Amino acid sequence: MGVLLLRWPPLILGAAAHLLLLLDCAGSTSHSLRYFETAVSEPGQGLPQFIAVGYVDDQQFVQYDSDTKEALSLVPWIKKAEMEDPQYWHTETQIAQGNQLAFKESLQNLRNRYNQSGGIHIIQRMSGCELSSDGRKGGYWQYGYDGRDFLAFDMETLTWTAADTGAQVTKRKLDPIMALNQRKKHYLEEVCIEWLQRYLEYGKETLQRTEAPVVKVTRKADYDGPETLVCQVHGFYPKEIEANWVKDGEVWQEGTLRGLVAPNSDGTYYLLLSVQIDPEERERFRCRVEHDSLEKPLDVAWEKEPVNLGLIVEAILGVMAAILLVSGIIFFFIRRKSAYEETPTSDQESDSSARVSYQPGV
Repeated sequence: MGVLLLRWPPLILGAAAHLLLLLDCAGSTSHSLRYFETAVSEPGQGLPQFIAVGYVDDQQFVQYDSDTKEALSLVPWIKKAEMEDPQYWHTETQIAQGNQLAFKESLQNLRNRYNQSGGIHIIQRMSGCELSSDGRKGGYWQYGYDGRDFLAFDMETLTWTAADTGAQVTKRKLDPIMALNQRKKHYLEEVCIEWLQRYLEYGKETLQRTEAPVVKVTRKADYDGPETLVCQVHGFYPKEIEANWVKDGEVWQEGTLRGLVAPNSDGTYYLLLSVQIDPEERERFRCRVEHDSLEKPLDVAWEKEPVNLGLIVEAILGVMAAILLVSGIIFFFIRRKSAYEETPTSDQESDSSARVSYQPGV
């Protein structure tokens, strides 16, 4: 069966990436397969009526929109799917085109339901599954309308959760269709996971690699108060990471700030976290990092930058050389001036005549 079999909506392309950054990045390594789809009532330049994108982990691998009308490959490793199934992209395109028609109809139904005659309106769907390294599975199937939650599928009860009275109409229609709800559960727990595992094998060189984090602790000092230690963790993959401040070996939360795990341009990730401390207790703090690429947790303390004696000596020699050069120039001009003042007048005239004799003729 095709990849785009059952998808979910996003906010539009940038919003999909933003949502991926907000996902929890702590704990054991997990992998995910996610689809985001968006339809708009009034398309414009650069804004197709319908767009669908697919991600394995944080790597976008497929895209379809109503302008190109074709599912397109975005990564080299997906070519392995074509080798196994020559009809792969044809099937993906047909599924996406069918979803486009369904979204157009749903968008019109919702506009009528909410009495909206004009303006831009957006319906979105997000679907996908996750597989943790310990074998735990998860899945979701959610809709949004005009930037707000609309409807979500509950795999445990096989029912739908409505966010407002308008969504209640859809809930009452879908809840009794048990066969449909069973198929969705089966897709999320079985079919989606199977495709995820297949894609991870296709792209294992990038999707299943590990790169160890580089950790550095810097210091920002205040003259009359506490100071801040900043832990810079960068260059790691996958994105799941545990990073905390510890004091005397125990996790320390007071006065700490933690940023989001964010991507680097080379496909790795970085993270910043800080803690405000009493300068006298600086030696008691460490930045502790745990990652799949590390055999054991990494504890990093602030270290004073070493003094580079070589650079200092070079700088001193450079200054001395400059002083000697300037002194030599000054001495040269003083000697020259003295010699000029002591030269006889006749010699000056003779020298002047010689200079004139060498001038080009008129």
